[in-house]
Amino acid sequence: MAYKENYPSELLADAVEAIGSLPGVGRRSALRLALHLLKQPQESVHRFTDSISRMRDGIVYCSRCNMISDGPVCSICSDHSRDGKTICVVESVRDVMSIEATGEYHGLYHVLGGIISPMAGVGPSDLSIGLLVKRVGEMESPSECEVILALSGDVEGETTAFYIYRQLSASGVRISSLARGLGFGDDLEYADSLTLGRSIVNRQEFKP
Repeated sequence: MAYKENYPSELLADAVEAIGSLPGVGRRSALRLALHLLKQPQESVHRFTDSISRMRDGIVYCSRCNMISDGPVCSICSDHSRDGKTICVVESVRDVMSIEATGEYHGLYHVLGGIISPMAGVGPSDLSIGLLVKRVGEMESPSECEVILALSGDVEGETTAFYIYRQLSASGVRISSLARGLGFGDDLEYADSLTLGRSIVNRQEFKP
């Protein structure tokens, strides 16, 4: 690439290009980070890069809930102290982390891996909705169980919630949604823990 001519080292230029490919990292920030790593002991940099490689190569998706995991079943699904009759449906792994940080929810999760977005070419078959329907179908006494739709309140989130509702409505499971303490279109990951926690505790029956 032409910009490499502005660097005293092609290796440095390659590192800046790699770091700059991360979201939210511009060229200047990438250069600053690369030069910082260059000043660190080789052992420290190797530990850093090895941890990234191990993460990418070792992390898998839980066969039950689609959460990231170090093994076939994630730590939440394998925790028998969790409420197995409640499933909180979220868009992403970061949403799980946000909800866990509130300390207000003790059930299980289901990570969709996105939301329905025709403009972005994402349909129901691109998400783990089928796995969710299968999980609910395998529940004992579905009428005593609950599925919480913890999705964003924008149009795409509401569309996804309505689609899931239609897929599950015949199962007899209770379907609820977060209380609207969050603004329209807000993402869970940006909500403060107190507001998100109250939205979970005060959840309401889902009304399409």
